[in-house]
Amino acid sequence: MLQLAQRMSVLGTETAFEVLARANKLAAAGRSIINLGIGQPDFRTPAHIVEAGRQALADGQHGYTAANGIPELRRAVHDDLKRSRGVEIDPERIVIQPGGKPTMFFAALMFGEPGAEIMYPNPGFPIYESAIRFSGATPVPIPLYEETGFSFSAEEVLRKITPQTRLIILNSPANPTGGVVPKAELDKLVNGLARHPNVAVMSDEIYSRLIYDNQPHVSLLGYPQLQDRLILLDGWSKTYAMTGWRLGYAVWPQDLAPLATKLAVNDHSCVNAATQWAGIAALDGPQDDVESMRRAFDERRKVIVEELNAMPGVRCVMPGGAFYAFPNIKGTGLASATLQDKLLNEAGVAVIAGTSFGAHGEGYLRFSYANSVANIREAMRRMRALLKAIA
Repeated sequence: MLQLAQRMSVLGTETAFEVLARANKLAAAGRSIINLGIGQPDFRTPAHIVEAGRQALADGQHGYTAANGIPELRRAVHDDLKRSRGVEIDPERIVIQPGGKPTMFFAALMFGEPGAEIMYPNPGFPIYESAIRFSGATPVPIPLYEETGFSFSAEEVLRKITPQTRLIILNSPANPTGGVVPKAELDKLVNGLARHPNVAVMSDEIYSRLIYDNQPHVSLLGYPQLQDRLILLDGWSKTYAMTGWRLGYAVWPQDLAPLATKLAVNDHSCVNAATQWAGIAALDGPQDDVESMRRAFDERRKVIVEELNAMPGVRCVMPGGAFYAFPNIKGTGLASATLQDKLLNEAGVAVIAGTSFGAHGEGYLRFSYANSVANIREAMRRMRALLKAIA
């Protein structure tokens, strides 16, 4: 028997990929499957971005780059942050990563160890809890509440801080709920953190450009009092339909950026060179496609929430951002995992059980509305028929 490290037993996964594999297997066998499970835009990467990547390859951009990213891309991120968030960030604090997950792991590895505590949203992106447990730290959930649009209570977060708390992970707009934390709640949290100067914050803002109802995105980068302990996570995957390009970035406190770069050297050396040039084209080029995608998601959001709220035993708050609906299905009398499996196996609709995002997700399902309106309506028809059959 091979003797594995004990920490391998606590490493979690992302159930969306497991459901995707099952859905693809059923589709390959001839079943009609509508996928509302996987969290990625159903649009193609804009053509000018693809062309920039192709041109970079033609120009010989085939080698290693600096571990923290090419200077041109870090400067483009600097300029984009100034435009979008109104802040001036030293490019040396910006570290380019292959997606968002390395930043989650690097933050957990920097602050997590046995005896330490790291707080994270629940229901929340499952890799947060997985990375925390893998680091050896104790994960401390921050409950998100349906009645507040899946925001957190700043007072509750502050009450949960102990002398062992090292890091707080936040996500707005959020996966899986689509919740957006109001500025007033962020103000309370930031003011309260003044009493806890040793606690770092990682703000996952990967959905910052996918926000609706004329709400502004409130970034924690806009709070100067957090600058020496804030890690900002963002990237290209959701905004520019670039999930497969694997390109993200983080803004680190001045003292932590060299450590993040050192972890990058040990982990992946650098990000694909041509992809980085495509990232520049995305940030510096026209943003028309970004707005077109956002408007399409907004239309689908309204359709799916209306359809879900018309079903017996189901209710759904209107998500403020991202491309997820997180309906309460407790009235159906079925557990989340049970209804997830029934929808896939019996109705041909792939969704994700709320429990895949933490214990507080029981009684909910995640629907990704990154699909056409026609497919969403057909998926809702199939779901209504299933619920009627089992009522």
